[in-house]
Amino acid sequence: MLEEPTSLRIDDPGVRALFTEAARFQSWLDVEAALAQAQADLGIIPTAAAREITRKAQLSALDLAAVRAGLAKTGHPLVPLVWELDRACEGDAGGYVHWGATTQNVTQTGQLLQVRRAHDIFLRQLATILTTLADLAERTKDAVLPGRTHGQHAVPATFGFKVAVWIDELCRHVERLRGCEGRVFVAMLGGGAGTLASLGAPGLATQEKMAARLGLRAMPVPARTIGDHQAEYVLLLGMLAATCSKIGREIYTLMKQEFGEVEEPVPPGTVGSSTMPQKRNPKLSQDIVAAAAQIRALVPLALEAMQTEHEADRTTSIMMSRAIVQACELTGDVLQRMISLFDGLQVFPDRMRENLELSRRRARSARPWLTIRT
Repeated sequence: MLEEPTSLRIDDPGVRALFTEAARFQSWLDVEAALAQAQADLGIIPTAAAREITRKAQLSALDLAAVRAGLAKTGHPLVPLVWELDRACEGDAGGYVHWGATTQNVTQTGQLLQVRRAHDIFLRQLATILTTLADLAERTKDAVLPGRTHGQHAVPATFGFKVAVWIDELCRHVERLRGCEGRVFVAMLGGGAGTLASLGAPGLATQEKMAARLGLRAMPVPARTIGDHQAEYVLLLGMLAATCSKIGREIYTLMKQEFGEVEEPVPPGTVGSSTMPQKRNPKLSQDIVAAAAQIRALVPLALEAMQTEHEADRTTSIMMSRAIVQACELTGDVLQRMISLFDGLQVFPDRMRENLELSRRRARSARPWLTIRT
């Protein structure tokens, strides 16, 4: 959730829990287990070794203190975990852990497993938002208000029409998110330079089987320099954030006393100001706009991370990982605030009509002048 101390506390949708140290380690262990199983299927390693690796590829079976000590000593993100999995396996099974793979094969594939789980949460959140908005559009389809263009009254519209616009745009975001799944959620197993040199002839078949066990697709070319699929996902989250920000800003504006057409829910005990107790500040809307801006700011970082040198570059891997994890965490927060916002949004049709009358009076007063001029 947003770590800004003035932000409203809301329910955690569970996205941040997907990117903890424990979740990260487990995703890597899941990849190591799937790799071993795939290699056993192809006769590359003994079946008994694969079974033992899979049995011990659980955080509960490992000494995490030893892993953390190894991280501090080696400065390597994965090797201490591989060592500990090797140690935990009985017999000679540990010698087959990480067979033919390189670090990025495991860490990138593992992270995309985490992102896919976040993706599923986003789709559920969007379904909840769209259901609530559909009900709101139906209830307010006759709530007439001033349609505003360039900040000025234009012709009458309805609040239900505004909501229909939001629904239409959000539905396309759902389509885009579903449409990217086959491109984004892929397993990569190309070895040290992405050339399959350490895996030999069965390399592509191993990657195919490993991906299938993880519920992912296999990369057609498992190169370590390919990052467009991850950048695409950050871009899509940035676009979704832009729509949420637009909606939040509209609610923020319509909640001003000068408009008074809507009011977002204010939980009991919420303090608007230390000096002006009468204030009911639009904190949910403000939080949505602020977090959405942070998501959009991560898009250039993801695009920059596509500029990988030669066959691998840790610099860009760090950038891409930071961009995609932060974008996911913030998106879960934004969508949860959207749920809270529309669960309790109040709409004031009478005030909308009053505001509409302001421009109608001006229009009526202008008619004699227009008649004279014509």
